[in-house]
Amino acid sequence: EVQLVESGGGLVEPGGSLRLSCAATGITGDDYTIGWFRQAPGKEREGIGCIMTPYDNIYYGDIAEGRFTISSDNAKGTVYLQMDSLKPEDTAVYYCGARRGTGLASLSTSFYPYWGQGTQVTVSS
Repeated sequence: EVQLVESGGGLVEPGGSLRLSCAATGITGDDYTIGWFRQAPGKEREGIGCIMTPYDNIYYGDIAEGRFTISSDNAKGTVYLQMDSLKPEDTAVYYCGARRGTGLASLSTSFYPYWGQGTQVTVSS
């Protein structure tokens, strides 16, 4: 069974940084894609970027704006989202999604059958 657990969210001032983690179990050892998404109140869930095995290729959406960086520690089965120069409009619940077996890139929510519970990020002074 695939399980995803996000962590690392919290309250940060504008201009600050956070690193989110997505711990994946039941998926390592296979080719997979893990994507980062966010959902602000009253808005649809939107894709930030994704990482694909086996070569750890990374694809970013426009949201990343050069401020967000995805990385992974395959030994730990964890994917990270480093967020810098945070803005109030980055306030949202951040989710990771996973799909096994393709190694393809996608920022579509329908591509991912597995999701974590999300972690809240609030950017405010």
